[in-house]
Amino acid sequence: MSLVKKFVGDRAFYKMTLAVAVPIMIQNFITNFVSMLDNLMVGSLGTEQMSGVSIVNQLIFVFSLAVFGALSGAGIFTAQFFGKDDNNGIRFTLRYKLIVSVVLFAVALLVFIFFDDTLINLYLHESGDSGDIAKTLFYAKEYLKVILWGLLPFCIAQIFSSTLRETGETVAPMVAGFIAVLTNCAFNWVLIFGKLGFPELGVVGAATATVISRYVECAVIIFYVVKKRYRFPYFKGAFRSFSMPKKVFKDITLKGMPLLFNEFFWSLGMSLLSMAYSLYGISVVAGYSISSTVMNLANIAFISLGSSIGIIVGKQLGANRFKEAVDTDRKLIAFSAFLSAVIGVGVFFIGDKIPLLYNTTEESKELAAYFIKVCSLFIPVHSFANATYFTIRSGGKTLVTFLMDSVFIMSVSVPIAFSLYYVFHLPIWYTFPIVQCIDIVKVIIGIILVKKKVWLNNIVSE
Repeated sequence: MSLVKKFVGDRAFYKMTLAVAVPIMIQNFITNFVSMLDNLMVGSLGTEQMSGVSIVNQLIFVFSLAVFGALSGAGIFTAQFFGKDDNNGIRFTLRYKLIVSVVLFAVALLVFIFFDDTLINLYLHESGDSGDIAKTLFYAKEYLKVILWGLLPFCIAQIFSSTLRETGETVAPMVAGFIAVLTNCAFNWVLIFGKLGFPELGVVGAATATVISRYVECAVIIFYVVKKRYRFPYFKGAFRSFSMPKKVFKDITLKGMPLLFNEFFWSLGMSLLSMAYSLYGISVVAGYSISSTVMNLANIAFISLGSSIGIIVGKQLGANRFKEAVDTDRKLIAFSAFLSAVIGVGVFFIGDKIPLLYNTTEESKELAAYFIKVCSLFIPVHSFANATYFTIRSGGKTLVTFLMDSVFIMSVSVPIAFSLYYVFHLPIWYTFPIVQCIDIVKVIIGIILVKKKVWLNNIVSE
């Protein structure tokens, strides 16, 4: 019974957890479900179109995760300032988020404009499959030209949404995300296929729909904050200047920059893994795109619970409730692992049916189904890794998470993936599960660090 009480919370615990996690889950579910519908719509155009869009989304993914990392670094302080009831401190984190987001946006814009061909061609390789490299490159460039217009509103929306979530307001970002994805889905149908009198734009239509949804999400979340400004005093005057105490700026930078670099290099590592898989041909690119879309949907539970760990535990650390934080964290990790195991079983048995809906080659469908089955077996593994990552991060140990996450994937997973192709000449059927197995090592490291309580810190105590 004592063991059960150690890892299983009471009704009040799960009510508190789900109050934070469920809105995040719903938002992520809607986003990823519509992303799957988008993928299906683009996939109906053909293998080259889907592969071109998938390649660009891999590149945008690196930018998005860099923004997420930068905001998360400041967000650690936001959660603890909120626990301390320090509105001025939250204003400083808002200013920091704005500065770093604008810088990242400017850098990304220059890179994507001047190196578009170079970046896209990294994913295109001659192979024995039926994919047309020239057509894939053409569709990728067409999609990229338009999607760049949505980067800035994405940054602004994330600044507001992340701060609201870190201060316990998870419903508003969910609603804004819901409206955005519905907008995206509707305009996808209209613009990709030329419905309701609009021109048939194909992949350009898909990109245009995404850009429109970015502006809608940004407008909705800003409107909500302005309308409910009495509930969020920390937004008042936050952007009247960019000034903040040097100590706060230094602390956020020292703690937050490792998170920015972590998310950047982790997403870069994931893109490099995708690049390694692309060596096997465009059919693999298409199959991996389908499986990734499905698994993003399946991974929502543990990803949302990871974010909840950062919010709930971070607030407890900021209030110096260390014993409570340890107990809460242990139960949250156990809950995430259990839920992920259940979902993994379900995905294993039904997830491989989704590729049959795509208008692509039989080889791509077969590969997608295989990738989904393999990934479903590793959902609990990724759940543990994600939960321990957010635990360690909540206490400001961002350098540790940097080493554990992005350094690991860049120095271990990526070299092994390329070696399996170039050195051992293994087919993708063996390479993919071997690369998945590597994350077990990361889980072991994470569990050890959590048990040692290296994360048990209040970083806003002064």
